[in-house]
Amino acid sequence: MKDREDKLGLYVHIPFCRSKCDYCDFYSLAGQDARMADYQKALLAHLKETALSAHSFSVDTIYFGGGTPTYFGEKRLRELLSTIKKHYHVDKDAEITFEANPDSADFKALRALRRAGFNRISLGLQSACPQELAAVRRPHTVEQGDEAVAAARRAKLKNLSLDLIYGLPGQTMASWQRTVEHALSLSPEHLSCYGLKVEEGTPLAARVAAGEVLPDDDAQADLYLWTVERLAQAGYEQYEISNFARPGLASRHNLRYWLTQPYIGFGPGAHSDFGGRRYAWVRDLDSYVKGVLEGGRLLDSEELIPQDERGSEYLMLRLRTTRGIEEWEYRGSYFMEFTPIQARLVQFARQGWAEKTPEGRWRLTPRGFLVSNQLIGDLLERQERAQLSDLLPLVQARYQGKKP
Repeated sequence: MKDREDKLGLYVHIPFCRSKCDYCDFYSLAGQDARMADYQKALLAHLKETALSAHSFSVDTIYFGGGTPTYFGEKRLRELLSTIKKHYHVDKDAEITFEANPDSADFKALRALRRAGFNRISLGLQSACPQELAAVRRPHTVEQGDEAVAAARRAKLKNLSLDLIYGLPGQTMASWQRTVEHALSLSPEHLSCYGLKVEEGTPLAARVAAGEVLPDDDAQADLYLWTVERLAQAGYEQYEISNFARPGLASRHNLRYWLTQPYIGFGPGAHSDFGGRRYAWVRDLDSYVKGVLEGGRLLDSEELIPQDERGSEYLMLRLRTTRGIEEWEYRGSYFMEFTPIQARLVQFARQGWAEKTPEGRWRLTPRGFLVSNQLIGDLLERQERAQLSDLLPLVQARYQGKKP
């Protein structure tokens, strides 16, 4: 039998919520509790039928995201995890995470989940200011957030992550600093700090279109740079643009995406990168359930990933991390020229946007992370030009009737 040396991550999407926040663009549904039972049947069936294709892999990360997984109910979550453990080769030290909102994280449920094998909780705190929570219709209070953290600790969940958002309506530097200090007082092992994005089609986008003013890009930049410095002082290492952790406690599942490691997603709208292809399931609950249980259309998109595109992914995703990129890692894995990339990174370094570590790796600085989309886009253009330059002699030789 083949040794199971390859590692795999599983993502299980739980789309149900008590209510929908004004900024949320994820596929999530409020008021659809009656569909939970059918969705559970579909998830269980999909997990079982996919297991065969993953038999040679060892699962080292499992992530239940949403939506609000704890709103789905701890009994259903335990059944899903039990099914995964039965049909997949799950590592003994696998990182098994579930997301929760403070209003659906009670002690008994958290304890039951920990006993079932869940060992990491990601709690959507978002803000420690009541007005800011209310401004985006978060379904919990600051006090409920504190109580949820206390319940998680009492349930002996030793790996706690808190989500925070900067750039909320009415937020100032002072109120954001209060939120961060409040979060630090709760002693989490991990913090995710996201800048608010106004996504098309959300209630928040309609509010902005009607004239509501949010903290602008410059204000968000100030909030972000202060956060990076403050969390470093508190002992948290930044490992990705928005993520910080105590030493050794970076989210292994989170890193899987940025390091282009394989994962399989389950649920409507869930994405996968497995077997050399990327694919996504239909972004509709009823269609997903029907597709799994009755054989209807399930795939929303699918594509094979050529080697040159993997090289682009390497630049795009690794440069979101503080690990960054390295010349011979790039050359050896993708057989692509690094010189034009490095020349541009040297220019970025002069602007304070990039730096070369003593180990010889290139990475973006916190100021570079603020404009990462533009910087990475620039590098991808240079990569494409280098590829075209390499192809030109071959094309010329062919048209001249010569062997390349």
